[in-house]
Amino acid sequence: MKKYIYVNLKRFDVPAEFGGVNRIAAPDKWAATIINSVNPGLEKYNRGDASFTFFFPEAHIIPAAFAASVTAGSGGKSAVTIGCQGVHWDDLAKGGNFGAFTTSKPAAALTALGCKSVIIGHCEERRSLAAVLAEAGVSADAAAAAVNRILGKEVAAARARNLEVLYCIGEKAEEQDHWQEVLEAQIEAGLSAAPDRQFVIGYEPVWAIGPGKTPPDRAYIEKIARFIKSKADIPVVYGGGLKTDNAKMLASIPEIDGGLIALTRFSGEIGFYPEEFLEIADIYLNG
Repeated sequence: MKKYIYVNLKRFDVPAEFGGVNRIAAPDKWAATIINSVNPGLEKYNRGDASFTFFFPEAHIIPAAFAASVTAGSGGKSAVTIGCQGVHWDDLAKGGNFGAFTTSKPAAALTALGCKSVIIGHCEERRSLAAVLAEAGVSADAAAAAVNRILGKEVAAARARNLEVLYCIGEKAEEQDHWQEVLEAQIEAGLSAAPDRQFVIGYEPVWAIGPGKTPPDRAYIEKIARFIKSKADIPVVYGGGLKTDNAKMLASIPEIDGGLIALTRFSGEIGFYPEEFLEIADIYLNG
């Protein structure tokens, strides 16, 4: 069974002196430093058995893609797939809109920059969209339905450009008593947008993400993964954070096909560190 390891680099490019967590390289060299550091360590894995995708902020896509091409192994292909952090629900079209997308990220532009994959529906994106709707006075239930429709359009736009999609779903604390209904609506939005089912679902226990919160145990993750696969027979990865302390447990769950990594260090000089990413990947893939 193929395993999928994703890395969402969020805004980890911001240097510590600006309030960020980047202590590994100057912003203009940050993406290349990450790729150059992880690519050699991932070459040992059979690419048919495991894939590694890094979602970069838009400004870093070109240097990341260039570094990946330069550090490609003897097979002429990088061990790392370069991804982007979302797409716009509309796209460029010949004879139509050729670029009127100020501040937006159409799939055509991101593909042209070198992206092969995209993360859609991350809880931070869902929260941002819902906040805009809340400002307009839209009720929470109506906003949730609207967000699902918008994300469905994003999935369709991405798949139209053959971008691989990590589609995130998850329930908030106030939704736990009806989590099946919440997750089913989110899953259906993705399936409707991509009837070929060519995407991976990332499950985020939104209620458990953040400092001081208790993560779900194995039984809870198994329950959710089985529910998702009963609705769609597609890969499911754990999006609540693949870490050194849960990698073996997640690897032992048959219904879980990988994980999503963000920070690799949660105390001291917190942040994303390439050597720690490789350690997490090795623990997960080698048990």
